Amino acid sequence: MTQTTGLVEITSEAELRELVGEPMPRAVAKVRTRLHERDREWLAASPFCLIATADATGACDVSPKGDPSGFAHVVDDATIAIPDRPGNRRVDGFRNVLANPQVGLMFLVPGRGDTLRINGRARLVRDAPFFDEMVVKGHRPSLALLVHIEQIFFHCAKAFMRSSLWEPQTWNPDALPSTARIVKSVQQTEETLEELERHYGPDFAKRLYG
Repeated sequence: MTQTTGLVEITSEAELRELVGEPMPRAVAKVRTRLHERDREWLAASPFCLIATADATGACDVSPKGDPSGFAHVVDDATIAIPDRPGNRRVDGFRNVLANPQVGLMFLVPGRGDTLRINGRARLVRDAPFFDEMVVKGHRPSLALLVHIEQIFFHCAKAFMRSSLWEPQTWNPDALPSTARIVKSVQQTEETLEELERHYGPDFAKRLYG
């Protein structure tokens, strides 16, 4: 049962503003609509991004995308393309884009606390001349997300600083069970735990583009 006793809900923007205040002028003015040279440099250095989508009903999804640095291809000053790679074929985000093209992207650079955020409208494309520039380990994508930029801006590092995300002394991956054990405990699978351990073992990295 969800505990709701004592909750004081905010139901309007006026209430929200009364609580958090107004944004600094610099925070409002930082939003742009076209790529700056600094944005291009960031994209060239970034090997990872998160893509937020929503379907026609508003149900949301966030999907990670990663490749060698610079995987997000700059098409022009207002358009980027993100290649798809072999995965589990759920394509939750892609199905959302077909129903609702609005997307939000966050590009990370390891070791940096600030991030680059892009909001815009997306399309799915199954081929384009620039696909030849997105080949990794001989894999030419069969699909890409084409994003027309409506908002682009840099986001400050406070969340990363508070979480100490990039500080190795705070890392404790062994605090959690292995990926195979997590899968076995939360899903009904035909594979045994031993089979799952082999699947997610050292050879898993060899199948990233296969």
